[in-house]
Amino acid sequence: MSRSLRRGSIAAIAAIAIASLSSCAAGNTPDTLQIKPDNAAATLGTNLRLNNIVIVTGQGTSGDYSGAANVVVNIANTADTPAELQSVTVGTSSATFTDAAGAPLTGIVVPAGGSVAIGGQGNPSANVASVSVHVGGFAPTTFTFKDGQKVEAQAGVSPDGKGLYKGYGPTPSASATPVKSPSPAAGAPTAGATTPGATATPGAPVTGTPATGAAVPAGATTPAVPATH
Repeated sequence: MSRSLRRGSIAAIAAIAIASLSSCAAGNTPDTLQIKPDNAAATLGTNLRLNNIVIVTGQGTSGDYSGAANVVVNIANTADTPAELQSVTVGTSSATFTDAAGAPLTGIVVPAGGSVAIGGQGNPSANVASVSVHVGGFAPTTFTFKDGQKVEAQAGVSPDGKGLYKGYGPTPSASATPVKSPSPAAGAPTAGATTPGATATPGAPVTGTPATGAAVPAGATTPAVPATH
């Protein structure tokens, strides 16, 4: 075999090998295999990125769940101007916003070139009073901003107390404390008891013969004394 033929054969084999490697690399990318991250993420426009979107239910919850839940998300803003999150809905249920101290908010501002974590101690929160979800599944969650932009993501549903989301769930309402009836004060008379030294009721009949010289109460009848023979 001539040198030119040998060179041509080697070049052909190399080309086939490179094509095979390129095909394998393309076929193993997350986009090609449609691999989804554990926690949902979404991009809005060119400046807003929503990461780690999770719906956190109460402690010990599982399966189909109806009740309060918190929306957990980290929002990054690369723009030169701040962005304001105005609403979050899980399914058809709207969330209410509060700041780190629990005061109500009409919106949550994401500073220019910065980020905001929603949920968890020391952060603003987005609480849904009542929602129907499946713990361990996904729930459609929509974020709407003040400029009218909105984005929807399939947020994972996780119970409080599991993994990274311990303490991120809704706060359980405090149970009512039974109120005790006040005890009677020491020494207070009870019903029906006779108080020592109490004044006799006016108009009460006087029984027996009054002593000689004793004053007869007003209105009292003095019994007749038989005459002596």
